[in-house]
Amino acid sequence: MTTEVYLALGSNVGDSKAHIKKAIELLGQHIEGIRQARIYHSKAVGYTEQDDFLNTAIRDVTDLSPQELMAETQWTEQKVGRTETFHWGPREIDIDIIFYGDMVLKSPKLNIPHLSFRDRAFVLKPLNDLNPDFVDPQTGLTVALILKAIHPKDRNDVQPLT
Repeated sequence: MTTEVYLALGSNVGDSKAHIKKAIELLGQHIEGIRQARIYHSKAVGYTEQDDFLNTAIRDVTDLSPQELMAETQWTEQKVGRTETFHWGPREIDIDIIFYGDMVLKSPKLNIPHLSFRDRAFVLKPLNDLNPDFVDPQTGLTVALILKAIHPKDRNDVQPLT
């Protein structure tokens, strides 16, 4: 059985575009039919004394379980060259599972939907590119409505690359 999944990708170390591209290629070995949103430029969140990020999202279908998918995202991060720094620190690549079908999962290692995606324009704008009508299984709101609720300044701070 296959499930539609949405992943968010971000990078702010080295050649961020190349890191994102490599991550998507590696994920494509285990996930079918990847569709990518535009790449966006955004300021860092949390720890702000670092370079800006490039962010995108992908929509795909997988027969992996959520835990297997998380293992694949972590393997991909390692293969792209992610080095551990500190919470909200700079990173070569970061891959988060935002949605796994309409599943709601809360565990010590994995939360689906991702806990903070509703507050992050840099996640919501790419998701909106892929499927503005996707319904958040926890709130019943579409991605477009969640994005619209983000403060306009925060939305405007996330711009597509030209």
